[in-house]
Amino acid sequence: MVAFSNTNDRDMDVYESGDGTQFAPVQLGAFRPQSGLVRDPSIFRHTDGSYYLTYTTGSGATIGFARSVDRVSWTPMGNYPVPFCCAFLPGTGDGTGSASLPGFTGSAGSSDGPSLSPFTTKAWAPEWFVDGSSVNVIVSLSTGGGFVPYLMTALNPSLTAWSFPVPLAGIGADHIDTTVVEVGNTYHAFTKNETTKVVEHAVSSSLAGPYTFVPPGNWGSFVEGPAVVQLPNRDWRIYLDKYTENKYLYSDSSDGLRTWSPVNELPGLSGTVRHVGVLREPA
Repeated sequence: MVAFSNTNDRDMDVYESGDGTQFAPVQLGAFRPQSGLVRDPSIFRHTDGSYYLTYTTGSGATIGFARSVDRVSWTPMGNYPVPFCCAFLPGTGDGTGSASLPGFTGSAGSSDGPSLSPFTTKAWAPEWFVDGSSVNVIVSLSTGGGFVPYLMTALNPSLTAWSFPVPLAGIGADHIDTTVVEVGNTYHAFTKNETTKVVEHAVSSSLAGPYTFVPPGNWGSFVEGPAVVQLPNRDWRIYLDKYTENKYLYSDSSDGLRTWSPVNELPGLSGTVRHVGVLREPA
């Protein structure tokens, strides 16, 4: 697990667990970017054996990257500017959701009006998704109004060149913190609706969509930052940031993401971590 904390969004902490419930620190303050923030971190292990991190920098339309061989010592890869030639992108909503600076109300902040610019102004909450041999980042983009999830695909093995952003069809405006897992031949997207402040669940036969919304779990409102991972017993777990109460929650599914258990508070880390990224590896 990688996370920033309630008290510090400049440093990233690393934890590990044998069961997905009881986490112990591997390295607190494991990574600090050369500039900016390290919010909403996401982690995966590449075919080269190294771990790669992507995160929200808080610096306009950029996302950050870092690399590690041991999860303890991290090498910054710099900030990647999401393409500014975004007159080709669909509009990013009517501004009824949140799109202000990090830290306001613990979430994305307050509404800042309709999208009036063709240029990307914010790139937040990037999430890795590996689809076969394809390495992708799902990132929430705004042109001044609400956020929309977009897909970027790595164009080289070193993850330094990326495709033009493509919207995840069917999810639409005013959605942030989108993460995807694949079960069988179905892609499952979990995304926060910034108008209702609930995490929604959508499915598709293609990574880029179109997605169709299905009933989510009863996870309550004012939750964000979903992270979904399969446990050793083959059940699925979703972790959720209950940001208005400084709590971290989890809920499990034993039937392939169709129904979910009532939420529980994550022991030990609830009240400390914010918007975690989780990677399951063999013991």
